[in-house]
Amino acid sequence: MEEFLDSLWFKILDLIHYFVCFLDYIFAPLNFLGPVFAILIIAFITVVITKILTKVFKTRRYEELKKEFKHWYNIRQEALKCEDPEKGKLLTKNIDQAKLNQVYYNFFFEGFMLGLFTKYLPIFSFLAYVNEAYKAENLMKLFGRDYIFRFAGSGGEPIVVGSIFWFVLSILLVYLGWFIIIRMYKKAMAKQDQSG
Repeated sequence: MEEFLDSLWFKILDLIHYFVCFLDYIFAPLNFLGPVFAILIIAFITVVITKILTKVFKTRRYEELKKEFKHWYNIRQEALKCEDPEKGKLLTKNIDQAKLNQVYYNFFFEGFMLGLFTKYLPIFSFLAYVNEAYKAENLMKLFGRDYIFRFAGSGGEPIVVGSIFWFVLSILLVYLGWFIIIRMYKKAMAKQDQSG
């Protein structure tokens, strides 16, 4: 059994190595732009991948739990509209205890696991790649400096920004930019619909 696990582990390591070499091959031309823009573009590609995965990849169980949750939630909302408030509270409590809580937790857990696979796994995978590809030694070899940014700090000691911090900040900036662009697009489409 140990031999099987060892061989499996070595195959996984080989697969990771080939994947890293593939990413190096793809992202090598970005180094011409410098580490700031290279990491920013990698962050943008990461966000695009997460957006595509979350839109495309939905399990059948997740869809079924979503429908079931909406069904029981709507029944609970109808129970709240009961003329007798005490009876409505008892009905909602029974619905919660009988079905809604269980369905909600199953739906939440399935969504959480789906989110781990579609959002966090790509982000952490590319974070690991950026950490390895743009570590201080590689930055020194490629760009002649071992940092991404350097700011003048207090007491004459400079503040340096490394690749991991810049990648995380880039991810946040790309998500924020994506949100703003989508919002502006929706407003423009709403204005066009009103005028048309």
